[in-house]
Amino acid sequence: MDEFIDKYQPYDLAKMVTGLADVEQILFFTKVPRPVAAEIIEYLEPELQYRILDHIGENLAIKLLNDMSSDRAVDLLLAIHPHQARRLMEFLPKEYRKKIKTLMTYENNTAGSLATVDYIGARKHWTIEYTLNHIRKVGQEAEIVSYIYVIDTHGKLTGVVSLKEIILAKPNQKLEDIAKADVITALVDEHQEEVADTLAKYDFVAIPVVNSSQRMIGIITVDDLIDVIHEEATEDIQKLGGSQPLEESYFKNSIWDLFRKRIMWLLILFVAEAYTGNVLRHYEDTLDQVIALAFFIPLLIGTGGNSGTQTVTTLVRAMAMGEVEFKDMFKVMRKEVSTGLLLGAVMGVVAFIRANILGVGFDIGSVVAITAICIVIWASFVAAAMPLILHKLKVDPAVVSGPFIATLVDGTGLIIYFSVARLLLNI
Repeated sequence: MDEFIDKYQPYDLAKMVTGLADVEQILFFTKVPRPVAAEIIEYLEPELQYRILDHIGENLAIKLLNDMSSDRAVDLLLAIHPHQARRLMEFLPKEYRKKIKTLMTYENNTAGSLATVDYIGARKHWTIEYTLNHIRKVGQEAEIVSYIYVIDTHGKLTGVVSLKEIILAKPNQKLEDIAKADVITALVDEHQEEVADTLAKYDFVAIPVVNSSQRMIGIITVDDLIDVIHEEATEDIQKLGGSQPLEESYFKNSIWDLFRKRIMWLLILFVAEAYTGNVLRHYEDTLDQVIALAFFIPLLIGTGGNSGTQTVTTLVRAMAMGEVEFKDMFKVMRKEVSTGLLLGAVMGVVAFIRANILGVGFDIGSVVAITAICIVIWASFVAAAMPLILHKLKVDPAVVSGPFIATLVDGTGLIIYFSVARLLLNI
C-alpha cells in the first residue's frame, strides 16, 4: 500500500478516491497513513469529506480533522449542514475551535475567509537558537515554515523574518535584530482579488492577515491565492461572454441554473438590440431609394461589434492585472483610437473591394468603405472608455461584455452608415 501511495500526489489520489464505491472509500482512508490521508481529504468535496469523517470511526475522524489545514476545515464546516458542523466542532480542541469559529465569521471572498491559523509565531526577544527549536517543535503542523511571524503579547504583528535569515543568523542573536518591521499585510475585509494582486506583486509565498488593530488573524498561502486567481479569471471570462458567472463547476450546474444565469442578460441585450429596428425604420426612405445599402448592414455592424469586443477584452484583462487605471483613460483612448484608425483603414479597403465584387458601384463602395473606418474607430472609442468609467463607479468592468459592446455598436453603427450614405449619395 505504501509503495502505491508513494507513486502519486495527494491530488491524484483524491481523484482516484472519487471513483471508488462508498465502502471502498472508507476502507481506503483507514489503510492510508494518517498524514497522507489528511492531505488527500482536503481535495475532496465537502459532502464527501463529511461522509468519510462520519464513517471512519470517531478516533480517526478526530485526528484527520485536526490534521487538515484550518482554512480547509473552515470551508468544510461552512459547506455542510449546521448540525453536522456542530458535531465536527466537538472534535476540535477548545482553543483551536475558537480560532476556527472566528475564521467562519468573515465574509466570503475576503482575506479573512481565506486565512489559515496554521502559521509559526514567535516573540521578538527569542534567540535564534530558541526559535529554531520552536520551529522543530511546531513546524509539522504549520502550513508553511518559510516565514516566521513576530507577535507581541497582545497578538499584534510586529515583524516577519524568513527561515533563510534565521538559519544564517548567529544562535545567540535575537529575532528583533533581524526581523523586518515594515510587513506587507492584508486586512481581514480586503477582497481576495486585491490580496492576490499584492502577493503577485511582491512574489511572496504567503501574506499575513491582520484586523484593523494589526492583530494577527492568520496567513494566506500562495496555493490558496492561485485558486482565487483561477476563480476570478473564470468569473471575468463568463461575464465577458454576456452571462452571470457560475458558482459551481460546469457539470454541477443544472439546466435550470444555466438558464437563470443567462436569461437576464439575453433579455437585456434583446431589449437593447430592439432599438436597431427603430434606426432601420427611421432610415426606411433611404433604404427604399438605394436598396443595395441593405446588403452591407450585417457586414458593417458585425465588424464594429468584433472590433469593440477585441478592445474591451484586452482592456478588462489589463485592468484586472493592474496595468491600467482610470487616470490612464485619455492615454488608453488615444492608443485605442489610433489602433482603430489603422484597423479601420484596412477594413475599409477590404469593404470597398467586397462592394465592387458585388457590383454595386463606386459610390456605394465608397460609402461602405468610409463607414467601416468610422465604425471601427467608434467601437474602439466606446470599448476603451466604458470599462474605465464603470471601474471608477465601482462597477465590475467585466460586465461590459462582448455582446453588450456589440449591441451598443449595432444601433450607433447603423446611424453612422446611413448618415454617411445620405451625405455622399445626396439622398
